[in-house]
Amino acid sequence: MTLVELMLALLIGLGTVLAVTSLLISSENHKRTTTSTNDAEQTGAYTFYALDKVLRGAGSAIAQSAFPSDRGVLGCTLNATSGATTILPRTTPFPAPFGGFLPGATATLTVAPLLIAQTQSAMPGSDVLVVMGGSGAAGGVSRQVTVPGSATVISLDNTVGFTNNDLALVSQSGTVDCLLEEVATVAPPALNVGGTTYYTANGTTTTLATLSANTASYVTPLGNAAANNVQFMLFGVGTDRTLYSYDLLQNLKWVGLSGGDVSQAIADGVVQMNAIYGLDTTGTGVFGAWAGPGDAGWDINSVMASAVKMRQIISVRVALVVRGEYYDKNPNVSPPTLTLFNGLVNGGGTSLQQTVNLSAVDQHYRYRVFEFTVPLRNMILLAGA
Repeated sequence: MTLVELMLALLIGLGTVLAVTSLLISSENHKRTTTSTNDAEQTGAYTFYALDKVLRGAGSAIAQSAFPSDRGVLGCTLNATSGATTILPRTTPFPAPFGGFLPGATATLTVAPLLIAQTQSAMPGSDVLVVMGGSGAAGGVSRQVTVPGSATVISLDNTVGFTNNDLALVSQSGTVDCLLEEVATVAPPALNVGGTTYYTANGTTTTLATLSANTASYVTPLGNAAANNVQFMLFGVGTDRTLYSYDLLQNLKWVGLSGGDVSQAIADGVVQMNAIYGLDTTGTGVFGAWAGPGDAGWDINSVMASAVKMRQIISVRVALVVRGEYYDKNPNVSPPTLTLFNGLVNGGGTSLQQTVNLSAVDQHYRYRVFEFTVPLRNMILLAGA
């Protein structure tokens, strides 16, 4: 082989190597982009499933107490105690990412199927969802106190469906507080409480002895502590771009299993979560208008103070912004802004559209926006009836 032939062979070989290398690099970039996009899609799909499952059950075991007449549950201040520990109202901030939820010296939370706390999550711009529901005995129908009881005995018209470790709310229409109790034993037609995991003897404005002695009081079954089927939950996004949940009753901790006063990670890659209310404006269980948690009269404090507003909420629309993990060296692979609730307006005609601004660094990642509407079936069925 001559020198010229050798040089030509080297040139051809070098060109082939460069072409193959370029192809491999392009293929690898495409694979990473596809994988990152698929990860975002899967995160969004799983997050949608997790939230949809909980939201559809919102109001279970408590909505029945509001229709057709008020039993004092919706809008009552939730008082929960375990031993010497006061769980609610909470006097210290909730764990991250809910440290900004219901700010103030005392986090007073009222019973409601669904609440939206605008921008109270740790991730700037993200909302906190509050979802309450359970699996109450005999359909969660409230039972009236028929014979004056005591601080440890509640006498009802019947105890059908109740069993040991069942949780119940003791309430009275017109009374601010409702008290969370756990059944120790059932002695028909009475429930024995006290000395169990959850025992709330004293509320902020009333006591169990006062409520159980009054035949205008009601007991609403929620579910069973041992079965962990009572869902009083917070959902929010942390600064680490992770969606978290928090059990307001800390059930697993108090029944002696794993868990405690900590939030649980659900899915990573979630950048922002926002929500708006779907309202029944006619009292027929039919959707009539949207309302944002920033609209006048629909902020979380206004909704917590009005059982009438709670009854109007029959659906929720949730928007999730999910980010892939792959950092692309190319700039502007994502647009500078993302739009949520595009084209939606509230009952007054004001736009509910929200814009998520992405920095120059953020635009090196790829994003997916998921929006879905979840009907609150318990509220719809009862409102229509």
